[in-house]
Amino acid sequence: MTLLVISPDYASHLFPLATLATAWRDAGQRVVVATGPATAPLARDFGYDVELLPLGRGSNPGVIRAEEQPAGEDDALRGFFAATRRGPVETLSFQARARRDDLLWDPLGTARRVQAVVERVRPDRVIVDHLAFSARLALTGSGVRHADVVLGHPSALTVADEVYGHPPAWPGRLRPAPAELAALHRLCSAVRDEFTQQWNDALQQLAPGAPASADAFAETGDDLLLNYPGELHDDSRTRRLPEHTFLGSAVREESEDPEVTAWLAASDRPVVYVSLGSFLSVRGDVLARVAEALRGLDVRVALAAGATPPAALGPVPGDWLVRGSLPQVTLLRRARAAISHGGNNSVTEALTAGVPLLLLPLSTDQFAGAAALETAGLGTVLDPNAVTAAEIHEATAALLDDGHGGRGLLEELRLGLTRRPGPQRAFAALAG
Repeated sequence: MTLLVISPDYASHLFPLATLATAWRDAGQRVVVATGPATAPLARDFGYDVELLPLGRGSNPGVIRAEEQPAGEDDALRGFFAATRRGPVETLSFQARARRDDLLWDPLGTARRVQAVVERVRPDRVIVDHLAFSARLALTGSGVRHADVVLGHPSALTVADEVYGHPPAWPGRLRPAPAELAALHRLCSAVRDEFTQQWNDALQQLAPGAPASADAFAETGDDLLLNYPGELHDDSRTRRLPEHTFLGSAVREESEDPEVTAWLAASDRPVVYVSLGSFLSVRGDVLARVAEALRGLDVRVALAAGATPPAALGPVPGDWLVRGSLPQVTLLRRARAAISHGGNNSVTEALTAGVPLLLLPLSTDQFAGAAALETAGLGTVLDPNAVTAAEIHEATAALLDDGHGGRGLLEELRLGLTRRPGPQRAFAALAG
């Protein structure tokens, strides 16, 4: 038996997909990962065979830097980073406009490459990232049965009258004005229609006579897997989803890092873990405010600085651990609180470790994901562009308090996520 996993060339996508595939690997089955050259080594580290399959212009093996991207993609990244400084609507509008070109990249060329991979590998099962639209279009047009994995918050798959790129929910401190939201809705609706036309045009070339889609952003594979805890998803929205399986989380095992092991063993003081992810670590201004806030607490801090030079953080206490990248899963297992941009990997990994979160959402599905945690009482959400160091200090202190109201819910959720991990759920959903 062979499982084929198709992933964009981004570590934040490759890691959860490769983690889900461990259930097939551990059952003695062959796993082949089709991805780009930047993340191919990461797939090989899992013990998988690799097929090189470019699915887009950009790539990210762990920390993205604009200067390392192809011409054109570098300017797009800089534009995105600049938009995050202007606020949520400006960011989502920038991303909506970019969606005209980047999500359905080279659909016919990708179709030929995907078909060639399938022909070589001859898989019994196929798992593909939901955001790999060109690959999913190729599989759909070729009649290849596949499981579609939504790695972000479930709102990445639109239902009912939702419009992709227009969050269905907002946290309290980040609700834009009605006029701003109306303008965003109009833009996202226009982009949806253009994108759907592109999808349908390409589909007709791949499979003449195939039924046209009314909304390509609402299309799914033959099986739908959601890398998210169903317990946190709005019940009314869950009922509108196609037949699906909530995976809970896909938490990878990490190799031991001697420096981190020694640092954790050096003290039993509370640990706060900080990361803005592989993209948004470029927001050194936000990280510097976080560092300022935490210097006033009796904690040790593990901070993944990413693209931000450590010198930009201000004075770093001698017992802090600051590096470009850190083993996030390992550190979350010891953390008492975490501060994050609210990316789905960070959120689900923290929940699996039972760690309360201070979220500073900046883009895409992070706003809806942050709203869900806020509603559940599992974290605090602040505006990254307006928050002060004093507010971060106060919010983190509250999360560290043993009496924090969300700790009971967190422990209950942690037990459910660890008793039946995502790979087991995925394997069971696709068995047969």
